Amino acid sequence: MITSIAGKVAWVTGATSGIGEALAHVLAAEGARVVLSARREPELRRVQAVCDHPGEHLPLPLDLLQPDTF
Repeated sequence: MITSIAGKVAWVTGATSGIGEALAHVLAAEGARVVLSARREPELRRVQAVCDHPGEHLPLPLDLLQPDTF
């Protein structure tokens, strides 16, 4: 069974490079709304801008090693 992710929300940590960034692009292309998280806000905004439907995604800077950031 194939399930559509269009309209669903996905949260990607490490969204500014590597597998995390690639996953964000795939999810956005499939119609998901993506919460993009990583430490560097300018890079999150860059990824948001190049994803399909950039206005549907939320850049949310955080550092998983610093609990006060989330």
